[in-house]
Amino acid sequence: MQYQISRRTLLALGAGILLPQSLFAQSSASRPIRLLVGFSAGSGADNVARLYASHLMELLGAPVIVDNKPGASQLLAIRPMLAAQPDGLTLTLAGGSALSQGPGVRKDLPYDPLKDFSLIGMIATAPGVFFVHPSIPASSLRDLIAYAKENPGKLNYGSAGVGSANHLQMEYIKKVTGIDLTHIPYKSDQDVAREVVAGSVHVGLTLAQFAIPFTASGRLKAIAVTGSQRLSALPSVPSFAESGVEKLKGIDFTFYGLIGPAGMDPNLITKLNQAVNRIGVNSAVSGQVRKLYCNPVQGSPADFRHYLETEVGKWRELGKTVKIESSA
Repeated sequence: MQYQISRRTLLALGAGILLPQSLFAQSSASRPIRLLVGFSAGSGADNVARLYASHLMELLGAPVIVDNKPGASQLLAIRPMLAAQPDGLTLTLAGGSALSQGPGVRKDLPYDPLKDFSLIGMIATAPGVFFVHPSIPASSLRDLIAYAKENPGKLNYGSAGVGSANHLQMEYIKKVTGIDLTHIPYKSDQDVAREVVAGSVHVGLTLAQFAIPFTASGRLKAIAVTGSQRLSALPSVPSFAESGVEKLKGIDFTFYGLIGPAGMDPNLITKLNQAVNRIGVNSAVSGQVRKLYCNPVQGSPADFRHYLETEVGKWRELGKTVKIESSA
């Protein structure tokens, strides 16, 4: 789904948003803001979080500390935020697998993203690259579908773990194409790309930033990119929208959003939203985000909620036929 920005948000951005540098100073004496991230250092989410954190410090007049809590489908970064006071001092930068994909498919998560979080704003969308080991005789998604159907049960795919974005996306692809691939979970997108390069895994779908270096050297063969547009770094690789599989046309890989505990003051949510929007329109920041092969996003908390409502609904349809649970 393409992220839509409300007219009100566009007007606010056009008018310019002025934020006091001591936004948190009156209530918290500039105590540090803890920004939890459910991925390891160097991951796509971590890179985006640290970029925004450095600018949030300037706008909010308070230190912003990125705290990596990888594992358990981002629950290690979400549980402490859920238990925190709703004072804006404990926030989470969460990915799509925790905000829409997982909640739509899984029944074992201890939260509802539309009820248990204060939704502050979208940060960025992140496309993925679908690739295979060069030994696999497939140069397109249609080729892979045909080969997999001719060789049922012989191919496998890697993911960044149970409930991760690529795990859920691949299960969706399996469902709508009717192919059979064995799931091999790892701990990160980097692991998936490395194992496909090594030949231990046949198929992978990861963030673009971890696949593109290997495709450029010929050690991976990119056969599609998620979303509706080709990537400038891979101009010859078709998008899912061009694949001929109708149900893949609206599929993006993942996105990042800023959330806080339920019950945050609406004025505080608005101020934080204005801050991240202001950062996102900064040309230097947006340039850095695009170097990570992500697309910066601005919008209101209402825009964020509408996007999640649509995405969760889409993934709940998948959840009717695919059951994914973890003991995390």
